[in-house]
Amino acid sequence: GKRIGILGMGRIGTALARRARGFGLAVHYHNRRRLHETLEAELEATYWESLDLMLARVDIVSVNCPHTPATFHLLNARRLKLLRPHATIVNTSRGEVIDEAALTRMLRSKEIAGAGLDVFEHEPAINPKLRDLDNVVLLPHMGSATIEGRLDMGEKVIINIKTFVDGHRPPDRVLPSMV
Repeated sequence: GKRIGILGMGRIGTALARRARGFGLAVHYHNRRRLHETLEAELEATYWESLDLMLARVDIVSVNCPHTPATFHLLNARRLKLLRPHATIVNTSRGEVIDEAALTRMLRSKEIAGAGLDVFEHEPAINPKLRDLDNVVLLPHMGSATIEGRLDMGEKVIINIKTFVDGHRPPDRVLPSMV
């Protein structure tokens, strides 16, 4: 059977692992911290302390980790070259985790078989070279488009507005340097 390598085993990565097993995929993962042994056994998941070793052994890579200074270009050109030529990458977390220029070159040269991208390194801009590739599926950042996700976003907006109107600093304020 095929092997999926999950990069980031938080809530979303764990949910993905459960679903992947239902499709007969062997679950492998890399995470900052190893899962509790009970959960790891329940998921029948194999932990890889070394991301490089995991990448060299999986058929599908699912990126589910946040973008932080430590994860910027975590999947850089060197690491992407570790993937097997038949590998597929799926990124539904943050575009900055993958070196998009390197990924595009490797997809074009067929060093990587395919990619499914819901996020992009320079969002909202999408690299036009990605659009020309027939081995890529591009989505307009729809991973959070769930009823629960949209309700949570709406509640946050209401809390921010109410906090501001009450004369306090909103919890999710936007700084000019962020725009």
